[in-house]
Amino acid sequence: MRGKWAAGIPPRNFTWIIKDHLAISERPGGAAPNHRRVRRQEEIIWLRVQGFGRVVSLLPSPHNLAAYEEGELAWSHFPLGPGAETAEVLADLYGQLDGWLGAGEHVLIHQEELGDRVMGTVAGYLLWCGRLPGGPQAIEVTERLVGRQIGPQGRDLVAEVVATCSTGPRAGRSSGRGGSSSTESGAPEMRPELSHAPEIAGGGLPEGVDGGHVVGPPEAGGGGRGDLGA
Repeated sequence: MRGKWAAGIPPRNFTWIIKDHLAISERPGGAAPNHRRVRRQEEIIWLRVQGFGRVVSLLPSPHNLAAYEEGELAWSHFPLGPGAETAEVLADLYGQLDGWLGAGEHVLIHQEELGDRVMGTVAGYLLWCGRLPGGPQAIEVTERLVGRQIGPQGRDLVAEVVATCSTGPRAGRSSGRGGSSSTESGAPEMRPELSHAPEIAGGGLPEGVDGGHVVGPPEAGGGGRGDLGA
């Protein structure tokens, strides 16, 4: 491959949530029934070129996991479909996500489409790890980053976090019963600190909220980095 194809193409609706650490998108290769194997390969190449080392799938099915393995991307699977034990899945995911981010990994989270469940999941994480003080702020910030509203399913996920998860680093968390991984390891006892605290891009946070860890969606043609304020 030569030229732009050697660098791949970004997944649709790619958006940074935590600068140079955590991003979300549509399922690489496209959502069914528009999924294409060649496009999936190009998007996996792009993720590797951008420094991503892990993809987290929230799909109820194991679709794409073998492709990540072939593309030399570590994967983790936390099925978050109808009937899932939502509180348990989220607690397990957040505990392991803390460890990956603290170790400096670039992590992409996806489901079939970039919709309520993915947005609700990352909004819940921003609340759970103490980056934002409450559910309404987490929802508002996530909506601004992605550029769309979170519907009832996503808001219900945030409510689960408010009701059942501590909003801050916790010791003795679950060891991953809600998900599986190509490179499984126990959840960390304490949350490692990120190497830096990325700033909010574009401002616009709720009054009194320190959002210095969050950035907005990438600018068109910007290589997926978003507004880094550099």
